[in-house]
Amino acid sequence: MEIDYNDLKEIGKTGVKVPAIGFGTWRIGGGFSPDYSRDDYFVSIIKKAIEYDLWHIDTAEMYGDGHAEELVGRAIKDFDRDAVFITTKVSGDHLAFNDVIKAAKRSLERLGIKYIDLYLVHWPNPTIPLRETMKAMKELVNRGWVRFIGVSNFSKSLLEEARTYLSKEDIVNNQVQFSLTYRSPESELLPYCQKEGITLTAYTPLDKGQLAKNKMLQEIGKKYNKTAAQVALNWLISKPRVITIPKASSEEHIRENAGAMRWRLKEEDLKLLNKI
Repeated sequence: MEIDYNDLKEIGKTGVKVPAIGFGTWRIGGGFSPDYSRDDYFVSIIKKAIEYDLWHIDTAEMYGDGHAEELVGRAIKDFDRDAVFITTKVSGDHLAFNDVIKAAKRSLERLGIKYIDLYLVHWPNPTIPLRETMKAMKELVNRGWVRFIGVSNFSKSLLEEARTYLSKEDIVNNQVQFSLTYRSPESELLPYCQKEGITLTAYTPLDKGQLAKNKMLQEIGKKYNKTAAQVALNWLISKPRVITIPKASSEEHIRENAGAMRWRLKEEDLKLLNKI
């Protein structure tokens, strides 16, 4: 297997690179509704992530019903705009042409920025023509509101369809669930993305914390003086075209996630993990 040792990875074929490990914001500022009780704390956590070089911040209009975007916006005010890469997502129920445009405008306002680095269709919606959604996404690029576009939770066949409505290079990213315990992208989607130069972003990379407790990963980690979670993250980012966005709710976890970069598992350990 080819091992990717680069911890800055290109988004699609854009020439723009982001950290192999970023920072996810699901349940920061609430689940499906806003929670304002820990705003100052979470703003400080997002700032810490950037300081630890996890400056790819992933959020969505759905998270906290927009409040996660507001918290990201507060946090990044202390940094140069070019020092952060912001991904956000339009909800599956806002995929009609005008709804996409309106949703992007609201996200820009909540984030307090002039452009979104990467804008994704969060979930496919079979009741709205994909052609219409992709036309709106391209319009956002034309307006300068969005630099790059992508999708999330798209199968290989749906990703291929989406690309037929745009120039082949337009879709630069597909964000899907992918971890040592959820490996379905390896069958078709990841090989397709690698062949076509599309970046795959893995969410839930630690299986909601379960991989941090895995005894085999703990044993492998001892060889490198790393934790089980760091082994699980390193396995992901060793793959060409794969980046990941684990959530962290403490400085300790941010430091741990950052420590999964700048080293690589040896070939024998990668082979062992690939067989499981």
